[in-house]
Amino acid sequence: MKILVPVKRVIDYNVKVRVKADGSGVDLANVKMSMNPFDEIAVEEAIRLKEKGVATEVVAVSIGVKQAQETLRTALAMGADRAILIVAADDVHTDIEPLAVAKLLAAVVRDEAPGLVLAGKQAIDNDMNATGQMLSALLGWSQGTFASELEISGDKAKITREVDGGLQTIEVAMPAIVTVDLRLNEPRYASLPNIMKAKKKPLEEKTAADYGVDVTPRLSVVKTSEPAARKAGVKLGSVDELIAKLKDEAGVI
Repeated sequence: MKILVPVKRVIDYNVKVRVKADGSGVDLANVKMSMNPFDEIAVEEAIRLKEKGVATEVVAVSIGVKQAQETLRTALAMGADRAILIVAADDVHTDIEPLAVAKLLAAVVRDEAPGLVLAGKQAIDNDMNATGQMLSALLGWSQGTFASELEISGDKAKITREVDGGLQTIEVAMPAIVTVDLRLNEPRYASLPNIMKAKKKPLEEKTAADYGVDVTPRLSVVKTSEPAARKAGVKLGSVDELIAKLKDEAGVI
């Protein structure tokens, strides 16, 4: 079975994001970029399935700017077998919208014929949490979202999902789309020998036009602003004082 893993190039999660002075977006100048953390978990899970003998090949795919090659090389260094880069934008500030991404991934799935698509549940830059669900709808495949456990057995996949009320376990028919959550695994670090080997692994470059998909944005950013600063807390001397403030000032009791 072949596994397809979409990965996205995003601002590194350790970087403090700055908003441009004109409010037109976030400043990406000289900012460290890396693989979306949820996608990294998806890559790790795909590699583990290959190590168990469940999968035969892991293919990483990224959609965006040419610089996403670095992200794909990281996936290859972790253990993916080959990669596909779909260049769909020239400007690093252009974010390809989920529907366009899903359409491109659907085209790749039809070409590659994988048995499973493993994706991060969302990207940390826009928090859309929509691409996996849209891809499932376009392909007519089963889907399991927010997976914290995954077990493949024949033509079935058992998925433990993290939901508001706790954990939910479902079984879906393969082929399937599975989006992964934080607690599924701990991604490995790429060793230096594997980083060197990754440079020789195949990385195919295509464009959105090759798949006949229009990636013109349907949304426009009106304004980007910093979140409002939280007010400082207040230390109280007694429980009675706390109750008085909750009653008289906050009006919650």
